[in-house]
Amino acid sequence: MSEPTGAARRRGPFKVGDQVQLTDPKGRHYTFTLEEGKSFHTHKGAFPHDELIGAPEGSVVRTTGNVAYLALRPLLPDYVLSMPRGAAVVYPKDAGQILAMADIFPGARVVEAGVGSGSLSSFLLRAIGDDGMLHSYERRADFAEIATQNVERYFGGPHPAWTLTVGDLQDNLSDTDVDRVILDMLAPWECLEAVSKALVPGGILCAYVATTTQLARTVEAIREHGTFNEPSAWETMVRTWHVEGLAVRPDHRMIGHTGFLLTARRLADGVEPPLRRRRPAKGAYGEDYTGPGGREKAAGKDKGPAATDEPTDGA
Repeated sequence: MSEPTGAARRRGPFKVGDQVQLTDPKGRHYTFTLEEGKSFHTHKGAFPHDELIGAPEGSVVRTTGNVAYLALRPLLPDYVLSMPRGAAVVYPKDAGQILAMADIFPGARVVEAGVGSGSLSSFLLRAIGDDGMLHSYERRADFAEIATQNVERYFGGPHPAWTLTVGDLQDNLSDTDVDRVILDMLAPWECLEAVSKALVPGGILCAYVATTTQLARTVEAIREHGTFNEPSAWETMVRTWHVEGLAVRPDHRMIGHTGFLLTARRLADGVEPPLRRRRPAKGAYGEDYTGPGGREKAAGKDKGPAATDEPTDGA
């Protein structure tokens, strides 16, 4: 049985063509590709690549300035943060949430819109494996080219499960029986009709948006469309900790807001979403509301097919 694509690059001694991540005494990282006869240079001296070729991962090398560097292969979260960018990358904290909350599984058939620099594509491909399918759509050809280079550099060549199409998803999507759709784009609400037709019943739509206005409009559009269950929305923040003897405290810097995530599941054909029992706050659909059914909601004439103002139990 052959190894999954890219697996051979993740274990064993360092080889020519491997990505290497050096860590200096201050914890700073430097990433480069091993080449025979080349040298790695820093302001603290240099050392030859040949010193690492054939050495086990986790080796320590010293420069001509007698500074020690720890050599490891970069993890995928390290790689996506250091790779060349065309567009902003999906941060590892959000990619991890997408893999978990969108339930990306080996062999899954996934559609992705908004490839950017290929960060999320790399995470998705590793999760679905060689037997899955990832069809990515990117509007800009220059972004698609950068993403292709980044993904192939990580996996050591083209991934058998990946297809990349340059163009709008809503105009080009022809895939059927799709398990998951991931939208990382400016206006995901414009793709709901195409996505609904592509997803299998029970399939998951996951959208990644940057602002509260995008989040609100996407959620309302999903409710209005009527082929998905009630969407869930959230964001994540990561705070590292300083641990040094008795000095155990949160670090002063953290990864705060990067984007909002929301998920919704495709209903069976012909099924209406169950009524949502909620009591909207006064002014939730005020005169300045411009989302789906804006005028009707603002006037209180349309609570939507999946809403009621009846109080929940215990209200």
